[in-house]
Amino acid sequence: MSEDKKITATRTIDAPAADIFDILTLPAKHSGFDGSGFVRSDDKAQRIQAVGDVFVMNMEGDHMGGEYKMHNHVSAYDKNKMVGWKPATDDAPNDPPGWEWLYTLEAVDGESTKVSLTYDWSQVTDEKFLALLPLVSEEEMEESLQLLAGMF
Repeated sequence: MSEDKKITATRTIDAPAADIFDILTLPAKHSGFDGSGFVRSDDKAQRIQAVGDVFVMNMEGDHMGGEYKMHNHVSAYDKNKMVGWKPATDDAPNDPPGWEWLYTLEAVDGESTKVSLTYDWSQVTDEKFLALLPLVSEEEMEESLQLLAGMF
């Protein structure tokens, strides 16, 4: 874990950036590349199309006492290059506490893309969340990228 409260995993995936972006922006696909084991399914979410969109995911984990929902506020969107979101808990769905998931895509050539996944909790100030973070390890993030690569 880095001292600045941020972890990044990177992998080159044998697929065009547009195809990877297509999967990343469809919440119904997220459980298929979740290396943490927390994501169960989307909750009738639509495709991510812009900063400000919100999509809800059904989750499960002991840290939240079992099943729960996360309201993900899209914080970054640059077609075929970047997508990110800041999760908010079900008890405060419009108030993300400060951590962000960010995927950046860099085309290597027409058939492969360097994908970076960053988990950043540097903006979290609430002690109850700081005590839990990071919930996901670098190894689990690398697993997410491996699962994403396996979708092609």
